[in-house]
Amino acid sequence: MRKKPRSGPDAGVVTAACAGDRQALDHLLTQCLPLVYNIVGRALNGHADVDDVVQETLLRMVRGLPKLRDPSAFRSWLVAITIRQVRDRERSRATDRDRRTHLEDAETITDPALDFAGLTILRLGLTEQRREVVEATRWLDPDDQELLSLWWLEETGELERAELAGALGLSDRHASVRVQRMKKQMEVSRVVVRALVAAPRCMELDETASTWDGTPSALWRKRFARHIRGCGVCQGLDEGLLPMDRLLSGLPLVAVPAHFDVSRLLDAVPTTAPSGHGGARGRHGNRSGRIGGKQVVGGSAAVAVAVVAALVAPRLTGGSSPTTAVASPSPTPVVSVTPSPTLSPSATPDKSPSPKAKPSPSPSKHTPAAPAHIASGAKKGVGVWTFGGVSQALAASGAGWYYTWSTQHSGITTPSSGSFVPMIWGAKSVTDASLAQARSYGPYLLGFNEPDMAQQSNMTVEQALQLWPKLMAAGKILGSPAVAYGGDTAGGWLDRFMSGAETKGYRVDFITLHWYGGDFRTPQAVQQLTSYLAAVYARYHKPIWLTEYALIDFSQGTRFPSAQQQADFVTASTKALDGLAYVQRYAWFGLGADPSKPSSGLFTNGTTTTAAGRAFQSAD
Repeated sequence: MRKKPRSGPDAGVVTAACAGDRQALDHLLTQCLPLVYNIVGRALNGHADVDDVVQETLLRMVRGLPKLRDPSAFRSWLVAITIRQVRDRERSRATDRDRRTHLEDAETITDPALDFAGLTILRLGLTEQRREVVEATRWLDPDDQELLSLWWLEETGELERAELAGALGLSDRHASVRVQRMKKQMEVSRVVVRALVAAPRCMELDETASTWDGTPSALWRKRFARHIRGCGVCQGLDEGLLPMDRLLSGLPLVAVPAHFDVSRLLDAVPTTAPSGHGGARGRHGNRSGRIGGKQVVGGSAAVAVAVVAALVAPRLTGGSSPTTAVASPSPTPVVSVTPSPTLSPSATPDKSPSPKAKPSPSPSKHTPAAPAHIASGAKKGVGVWTFGGVSQALAASGAGWYYTWSTQHSGITTPSSGSFVPMIWGAKSVTDASLAQARSYGPYLLGFNEPDMAQQSNMTVEQALQLWPKLMAAGKILGSPAVAYGGDTAGGWLDRFMSGAETKGYRVDFITLHWYGGDFRTPQAVQQLTSYLAAVYARYHKPIWLTEYALIDFSQGTRFPSAQQQADFVTASTKALDGLAYVQRYAWFGLGADPSKPSSGLFTNGTTTTAAGRAFQSAD
């Protein structure tokens, strides 16, 4: 059964954005980015130009908003802009194609393992026939790829038929004819996919494929289909195929890459609001949406690093498919600072550091002053526990995401510009209730909290691996257990877990780490942090989430830097982390602070910041 189509953004938000309200425009961009990304991603099947096309689409949307006469038609208008951008890109590539050498063409071919279809299969843990459908999308003509991107979203409840037809410039009736023709091509493609993976494969089909380079295309679909229709061995492969409508209905959108930052996009657009309205803030940008010659939210250079490294870097895949459950509350584990010593990635300590008592969440000296500008970004996050004014502080922090070491956030309101990421804290958290709760929040799930520490989840590698399939079955983009230290160490806890997961064919989509620095000199601390992250990335070649970090020295008790030293480190470290493409997200420890004690926290109440808090607010 299809989902009820979404009605789109609130007309009041659209109207305010048209008038130049920055907050409304930011909210509107955040809302529509997943839709635009999925249309472009599927239409181009993950080609390296996806980021550029999405960026240009959103820039055109922002520039065109003041001329939008009917706010209720916003979604249809946006979808039409998106399809025009896809077509403009195809026309531009067709014009340039003849000018390129074969070598240059080869360099622009997307690795089949990194395309949008492959990402969909990986992220959503699809069942066998759904996998076949997604694989079949690679065999369509470009026009049918474009149509499929819209029809897929119609089937998942993101678009209505009128929006699909309007985007293509067709009547509803003509659009229906086009959809039926595309679906027939998809059915042929599904049979081709089955034939090519059959074991044993037809010998005559092998002969037909002897000159095929392995890249799906419409031409080879026709050649293989011609063989299948006349082959006694291959006939009958279409038996038992379920209708695509049933297989695609209900599939969620693929998550937008973390490197898209709508606030930077807005900075590239000149203020065009009528006098008397707060127009879009920022410098004038040229038509391509660049600032100082640098892409705002991606581009081919960013794709080469950010998309490959941060989205689909070499990974462990599993065959688990998502299950459905009713969300219910899950227990909240006790949360405290996690000691993670400062280690040089190239050096191994003589002995493992002994666990230290963890201070209760609290920060350094505070002052009520706040910065004039609060920056936000998709990477920047914070660990949160409850305290007086927590929701107000979270909204004022500028964090783009947060987590609570749990699968719920009781008593904490998620700000409109942020998102909550659930965590399965330890072995006792692997319950049906907790996993159901985790499924109700966004696309991501964090694994066990410091299993290598006796005071934390305290799990053996074997125990974690035994429970891991249950986390995979949640159908989320799944982060590794977050080790306290030694993530770069051969034979360490994380290394043994990753090796075991690879052997068992388990899926781990990104690496989760904690880090605490005992050297309070800013340049040295930043260098030690980034060197550690680089060493971990070099070992596993997966995107990294740094979910706890701060300056705290656990070598002899618990020692904190001065308020200014912590603030300086916040400023320098966030800048460094934003510049590392393989660091997908980071979270400061933590939001709350006790004004009577030194710590690394950001807010002493809902409105009063520490020095570190003000630095965190300003970090972009």
